[in-house]
Amino acid sequence: MRILITGGAGFIGSSLALHLIECGHEVTVLDSLLPQIHGADGRKSALFRRIDGHARFIHASVTDAAAWPAALDGQEAVVHLAAETGTGQSMYELQRYAEVNVGGTALLLQHLARQQGHSVRRIVVASSRALYGEGRYRTVDGALAYPSARKAEDLRAGRFEIYDAQGRAMEMLPTDEESLIHPSSVYGITKQTQEQLVMTMGRALGIAPTALRYQNVYGPGQSLTNPYTGILSIFSTRILHGRGLSIFEDGRESRDFVYIDDVVSATAAALLEPAAEGEVLGIGSGVATSVMEAARTLIAALGREVPVEVTGAFRVGDIRHNVADLSKARLLLGYEPRTSFAAGIERFAAWVRTQPLPDDGYERSLKELKDRGLMRG
Repeated sequence: MRILITGGAGFIGSSLALHLIECGHEVTVLDSLLPQIHGADGRKSALFRRIDGHARFIHASVTDAAAWPAALDGQEAVVHLAAETGTGQSMYELQRYAEVNVGGTALLLQHLARQQGHSVRRIVVASSRALYGEGRYRTVDGALAYPSARKAEDLRAGRFEIYDAQGRAMEMLPTDEESLIHPSSVYGITKQTQEQLVMTMGRALGIAPTALRYQNVYGPGQSLTNPYTGILSIFSTRILHGRGLSIFEDGRESRDFVYIDDVVSATAAALLEPAAEGEVLGIGSGVATSVMEAARTLIAALGREVPVEVTGAFRVGDIRHNVADLSKARLLLGYEPRTSFAAGIERFAAWVRTQPLPDDGYERSLKELKDRGLMRG
């Protein structure tokens, strides 16, 4: 199959491109080589070098209308991964996130709508667990609930968990695809729109669409130069610089960390499996890991002891917990995550130790949030 991967020089995209090429597919990559991810000279980045010479490469942004005709010419499928991905950064870079995530997707679909003779028959879009906001909970009375964003006054008082109207703590449940969509960040809003554009227009154009709502993807190949997203890469950079880790809230907030190989397998299956056509699927590990546990595990794997401080601070737009319900992905894709967090961290840490030590821009990213009133406590 001839496949276009937008954002194909990124972390997930380059891993997917190499996998598809190994499986005998012909891959074209469209990527802007954003300096935030690839550094000042994108063609020298480790991520770009992974695909250089293996895939046809088009250096352009998804927001460049002139790039789409050549990128889509002759393609049979599109995997749309290109996006701005920082939850915190999205809260003050609204125009940029909307232009890339929403505008770039609209341009892709607009070109397909105007080209009656195009050959695209499948499109897979990278969506996000950010659509769910705080996700799905069970009340003390046993009812399902979909809480709104937490209140600043509760967070300032150290009340970080999710409570009902009577102040009783609720139980977090795995989030399935039927859960309420109510994002709590600009990033989540743009991903919701991106997903709906692809699912709606794909059906209208006779192109079979699939949306994959990824959880927190990590592993070898992750950008170590981006201080705005990827908590494990941010932590690893600080650890190797010998700097302490500042943990938001109380450290018990949790995420579903899913290893890159599992995400690549799920994405390739969604691209090729007829049962995935027209479907929305959550992709994660199905296991919730606290941020404190993640930090301690990574410190041990890297073999560098650094102080860990629980600050009580919080970012506007952050959620408390989320973990994927994998029932639907198992049923339709035969998806089964194969890499435990402990094993994945060991592989990630081994890879990190082989990389040049990147600059640590994390404090700068926090200052940007604080200056805009989006980091509190």
